[in-house]
Formats: sequence, C-alpha cells, structure tokens
Amino acid sequence: MKALIRLYLNSYKGLSPAAWLLALVMLINRAGSMVIPFLGIYMSSELNFSKPQIGIVLGCFGLGSVCGSWLGGLLTDKFGSFKVQAFSLAMVIPLFLILPQFRTFEGLATMIFTLSVVADIFRPANSVSVARYAKPENITKAYSLNRMAVNLGFSIGPALGGFLAKFSYDWIFYGNAIAAASALIVFILFFRNRKARTEVNQINISAEEDKDKPVRNAYADGKFIVFNILCCLFSMAFFQLLSTLPLFYKEIHGLHADQIGLLLGFSGFVIVLFEMVLVHVVEHRFSVRQIMLWGTAIAAFSYLMLTVDFGIAWLFLAMFFLSTGEMLTLPFTATVAIGRASRSNQGAYMGFNSLAFAAANIFSPYLGTYTAEHYGYTTLWTITAILMGLCSIGFYWIITKMDREPS
Repeated sequence: MKALIRLYLNSYKGLSPAAWLLALVMLINRAGSMVIPFLGIYMSSELNFSKPQIGIVLGCFGLGSVCGSWLGGLLTDKFGSFKVQAFSLAMVIPLFLILPQFRTFEGLATMIFTLSVVADIFRPANSVSVARYAKPENITKAYSLNRMAVNLGFSIGPALGGFLAKFSYDWIFYGNAIAAASALIVFILFFRNRKARTEVNQINISAEEDKDKPVRNAYADGKFIVFNILCCLFSMAFFQLLSTLPLFYKEIHGLHADQIGLLLGFSGFVIVLFEMVLVHVVEHRFSVRQIMLWGTAIAAFSYLMLTVDFGIAWLFLAMFFLSTGEMLTLPFTATVAIGRASRSNQGAYMGFNSLAFAAANIFSPYLGTYTAEHYGYTTLWTITAILMGLCSIGFYWIITKMDREPS
C-alpha cells in the first residue's frame, strides 16, 4: 500500500504551481460542461428535432470548433495566450445565457456554431500556456494534469446537468454560464501578471534551443498533416461518446437523464483517479508510438463491447475501457504536436492539432446518428471499433516516421 501511495505521489512530482493553477481554471470551466452531452437529448425530447436535424446541429458545433481552433492558434501567436483565453471565457457567458431562447432548427444551429467558435478559441491558447509553464521533461504530465481537471469537471458537469434537466433544460445553459464566469475570475486573478517559465529565466536558453530546431509550417508539414488526419479519424469514432452514446443509453437501455449523467460522469471519475499515475508509469517505459497503439486499440475494444448487452454493469465496464484508451492516447497527441513546433509557432501547431479534433465534430454526429437511424447501433459500434483499430496502426506508423526524421 505504501508503494502504491508513493507511486501516486511521484506521478505529480515536478509540476509547477502555474500548471496547477491552469488546471484549476480548467476544472472550474469544465464543471459547467453540461450542454453538449445533453444537447442531443434536449433537441430530441424538448424540441422534437429528427435524428438528421440533431446530427446537423451537432455538426454545426463541430464546424464552429474547427473555425475556433484555427482562429485560436492564429490569435495566440499574435496576441499571446493570456488575452485569447480571457476573451474566450468572457464572450461565452452571454452566449450561454441567451441560447435557450433559440428553439428553431435554424436558430439553434446558428447559435451553436457561434458558441463553438468562441469557446474553442480557448483550446490552442490553453495548450500553449501548459507548454510554456511546464518544464520540458514534464510536458506530458502537465497536459495530463490539465486533462485530469477537464475530466474531473466533466464528471461533475454531466451529473449536475442530469439533475438540473429534471427541472428544466434551461438551467443546463445557465450553469455553463456561471462556470465560465467563475473560471474567468480565477484565471485573471492568477495569471494577469504571471510570467511563463521561458520568460522568467529561460529566454536565452529557449532562443538557443529554437535556433537549432527546424521552423516548419504547421499546415505544410506532411507528416504532421498525416498525424492530424489520424487524430481526426480517431476523434470521429471517440466522440460518439458525446453524440450517439447518450441516445443509445436512452433508446436501447431506457436510461433516464440522471442515469446517463452518472454513466458519462464515471468516465471523468476514472480519468481523475488513474490518468496521472498511468502516464507516469508508461511514459518512461514505452515509446509514444507504443502507448498510442495500445491506447487506441483499447478504445476500439470498448465500443465493440457495446454490440452485446449484459446489463448496466457491462455499460460501466465498457466506459472504463474507453476511459483507459483515452488516457493512453489523448495526452500524447498534444506531446507530439508541441514536439514538432518551434517556440515561434507553437500556437499554429497546437491550433492545427485542435482543429483536427474539432473537424471530427462536423462529421461525427451526423454520420453517427444517420448510421444509427438507418442501420442500427450494432452496425455503428462495429464501424467505430474498426476505424479506431486502423487508427492505432496508423499512429504507430506515422510516429515512427517522425522519430526517424532528422531534427
């Protein structure tokens, strides 16, 4: 038991105070992550949208996410990560507050697109902040800590959202606004005058390191483009978690909103408990390509589990495997992206990587809902598992190519 406690404590060793503060901001912000997991159910039960309409609205969320990720990377390199993050947090507050007033298909689609653009400007700026406040040897740990905060918030958000939905879906939107306002206050309070690690005493060292590193164009870097295509395909499969999976729980298993919230929140709970330890154990024992190979394969297996029905416990077990695959895949995509960048274009690289994940949200909801509607959920989960399996092989191949490339 002592050895286990020591391992757990060591997994957090070396993280800077700024990394913890960034994680705190992310935790508060994501504790309000109530809208997206319940958006499909909201449109189905409250607004009586058809499945194709639900898919299109969720696709608008993805399209806005792509635009926001690209714009966020551009703005971060130009204005700095602090201003971009503060702007994003401030602007989403009024958008969440007025969103319940838009109840037509066209109006809601437009608002979801706008909200997604503004919200996802935050992502590349936040990723750059994590890299700049972390020590080089602890970058993956810092990203894992940030993701742990995201998932702790995500475990709280859906559970709270499911509770609020029993009274009114409007309160889900208001809860998101309150969380964004709280995150904005904490972020400005802690980071207004705080300098990044590379700005305190590492300026000369960073400049020397950057001089020897090739300055690539993120959008013309062939190997990175292939890597991002694989990230996009992986995300199209993985993000069924936020679109068709809640509908599957409701329609096939007859779960209520609060039960769905607890099941989705369980994913965040697992990640909060195990991600930092898991990353600490594997990152120095295995290569990034090996970790991502197995992580993606485990996620594929979790979706394959959904093709058979062994009750509610089986759904929790499948979610556990999906969470494990996520822990072994997503933190390392950011590590690969930041490793390809020079200091002058970190925003562009992180923005392009965020864009790859965001692009999946354009196609993933519509393709998922269309497949479920016309061919059934079993076919959807089988296709999802096969796509993830192919991505696992692709990640191993392209990262091997990157590693062999002279730097």
